[in-house]
Amino acid sequence: MEYRIIDLPKDKWKGTVLPIKYTTDQYYDVVINRTNKGFAIDIQKKDLEQPITRGSEEYDFPDRLYEDHWENAFAWGVVIDGELIAAIETNPELWSNRLRITELWVAEKYQKQGIGHALIEIPKEQARLEGRRAVILETQSCNVNAIDFYLHEGFTLIGLDTCCYSNNDLQRKEVRLEFGWFPERRNKLTREDVEIRMETESDWYEVELMTQRAFWNKYAPGCDEHYLVHKLRQHKDYLPELSRVAVKDGKIIGCIMYSRSKVVDGEDVHEIISFGPISVEPEWQGCGVGGLLINETMKLAAAKGYKGIIIFGDPNYYSRFGFKPCKNFGITTSDGKNFDAFMAAELTIDSLKGVKGKFYESEIFNNIDKEEVEEYNKRFPKLRKMKFPGQFS
Repeated sequence: MEYRIIDLPKDKWKGTVLPIKYTTDQYYDVVINRTNKGFAIDIQKKDLEQPITRGSEEYDFPDRLYEDHWENAFAWGVVIDGELIAAIETNPELWSNRLRITELWVAEKYQKQGIGHALIEIPKEQARLEGRRAVILETQSCNVNAIDFYLHEGFTLIGLDTCCYSNNDLQRKEVRLEFGWFPERRNKLTREDVEIRMETESDWYEVELMTQRAFWNKYAPGCDEHYLVHKLRQHKDYLPELSRVAVKDGKIIGCIMYSRSKVVDGEDVHEIISFGPISVEPEWQGCGVGGLLINETMKLAAAKGYKGIIIFGDPNYYSRFGFKPCKNFGITTSDGKNFDAFMAAELTIDSLKGVKGKFYESEIFNNIDKEEVEEYNKRFPKLRKMKFPGQFS
């Protein structure tokens, strides 16, 4: 069947009841025995003497979207003919840097059609975009179909609670089970692990495809950074002599693009450079690829006599490369503003001394046409646009 997953805004969907209910003739039997060395826990799938039916209404606490205790919840779902037939909701555990799936439901009529799989891929992607260390969820030991589904989707048992729903959950064969999914973590790469070189024309498609994957759904549904890479190569402000790609095992896993920019103070115009986009293949993000590209190209820029680099980016990340807020140098944005994410780095000692005024990046960054982006996207495998928390649009 054809369906489209959409975000479910809180102002419209808060309080929507999800009629979660299931019948099962099996359960996972949880046995906990005290031993002289601690505890022995045994969990095995067994047959019930007769089927049981479970639903949240029996506790007079139906599942609802955007419950007040989930302060940072965000939900997505599938609506067919005006009716919600499936939904998933997440809420980050900020203190533990985990992402909890608080609700997951597919109407019985629409089960076993791939909707559940498509929904559970969303928190996995959200965890990657937000840098979460795990995706976690709760289910019951008698909800065998759900458990088997989670195991199939790569989740594993991480804990249990034998008195979550009542004081006789073990006897009722309804023990709370916690499952977790963990993003793959790769080891940090060193300069010896990666080839860093100039881009060639034969690299162009691979670089753009990698850039699209790196930025897809990160700041808004979809992205345009891969099209920006395409346009930047053709622009007078592009600096190919500084731009580099990172290659591992013959595959491009990262790219940094440089362009000319300037700081203007009345009649004084100071030539500065900027980098961006800087992109890393999602499976290699967090492995130091971006840092290798930045360090190498900053040395190149210094050797070529450039005074400094100005960027917009995460202060916590870029400060490790010597970037400081532009207000330290007397530099503002083109409209006279300053903020922590507007940063500059000197390429040699005091190289930005005397450089002050308003910063202007290349005009190419302000001339990306959305319709052109959509047309250009046809050159690449189709990706699903999704709205995630924290996006600007």
